[in-house]
Amino acid sequence: MRKLFSITIIILLVISVFLVADDKKKDEAVYKLKAKYPVLAKIENNYKAMQEKADAVTDAILKKIAEEKKAKKLKSTVLRFDVSGIIKPTELEDFKSEFHFPPVAQYYTGTCWSYSATSFFETEIYRLHEKKIKLSEMFTAYWEYVEKAKGFFNTRGNSEFEQGSESDAVVRVWKKYGAVPYDVYDGILAEDGLHYHNPMRDEIFSFLNWCKDNNYWDEELIVETVKNILNKTMGAPPEEFMWNGKKYTPKSFLENEMQLNLDDYIQFQSTLSLPFYTQGVFDVPDNWWFSDEYYNIPLDDFINVINKAIENGYTLTIGGDVSEPGYNGWEEVQVVPSFDVPAEYINQSSREYRIYAGITEDDHGIHLIGYTKLDGHYWYLIKDSARSARQGKHKGYQFYRDDYVKLKMLTIGMHKDAAKDILAKIAKNKPAEKELKLEVDGPSIK
Repeated sequence: MRKLFSITIIILLVISVFLVADDKKKDEAVYKLKAKYPVLAKIENNYKAMQEKADAVTDAILKKIAEEKKAKKLKSTVLRFDVSGIIKPTELEDFKSEFHFPPVAQYYTGTCWSYSATSFFETEIYRLHEKKIKLSEMFTAYWEYVEKAKGFFNTRGNSEFEQGSESDAVVRVWKKYGAVPYDVYDGILAEDGLHYHNPMRDEIFSFLNWCKDNNYWDEELIVETVKNILNKTMGAPPEEFMWNGKKYTPKSFLENEMQLNLDDYIQFQSTLSLPFYTQGVFDVPDNWWFSDEYYNIPLDDFINVINKAIENGYTLTIGGDVSEPGYNGWEEVQVVPSFDVPAEYINQSSREYRIYAGITEDDHGIHLIGYTKLDGHYWYLIKDSARSARQGKHKGYQFYRDDYVKLKMLTIGMHKDAAKDILAKIAKNKPAEKELKLEVDGPSIK
């Protein structure tokens, strides 16, 4: 009992030392006590061993819980379609394709619209003038952010401000600001050479919401503040630059080197929400400026104009939904699974149902650059800037089957010469003025 009492006194003495001494004195006191009474070191070592064992058990439990959560999440949110039985192209050489630069990754941005449309216009410059000019995607994105800030000001905060947009935004931005080559402005300040737009977008959006909440509407200050935020992440775009020994502004480069008539490019959609053979708004959030220049055509015409264009040596921008079980980035194949809707039932109504139910959304823009025919289907060669398109062996390329395009793709853009037949049909079938005034509603999804 005396021995136990003595040990207790010693332990209390150690505690009192820790309470009243400074750190150095604490260490010295504990060292002396451990040297004098080895039992203290033994108690401490036993405690450490017990604590390490307890920590190991706790870590194992937490790891198991995390793995179970991950497994449950994957099981409940990911639905994959087995494409092993699909007769499909396997190599890029299987396709007849047009000139294009190698795929460029958009990394951590929501600017697929700029990548796809820029790639399309690079191909157009080569088709029209046999010039190979790699253009800057980020120059266009920079000024589109500025335009969105102006839109936010003009609508007093009732305008979309996200990273997304539509491919025809490139035409709108170029008409106002011009364009530049990639080697003049890449829009990257990060040391690893990648794009990171999420923090930048959040900072801009926070500032704009502050303006809205405080009813502060100074357009000049708003635009300049947004530019300052953009400049921190992307760098300021050039007002003048040298290229191939000549001095240009972005507008003079567009006019003298790119030599594109931007009014020659048109957009199509296919929906029951508008009268066919008329122009109207593509009604999605990324069309934040409410462009109403989309020709609305029946689905058969929509597919036919794609096939005729690509067969005749043209390429197209194309946009729609890629969040589908039939979208397989690893296999580089996009088809409509048999458990979704059989191919023979893909028509205007099945397409429209998915649009109105929110099953089909506008979430990605791509560049259609080639085609082949296989097993009774058109297959389209797609140049894609998304990270998911770099999972397979052909980094940045995907193979879309015609049923996927027919059901899930919402818009296409092209040179008007590629669509002469459908434009003539539109002119012939355009509804009378009184018909255009009728309200046209699509099916209601409850």
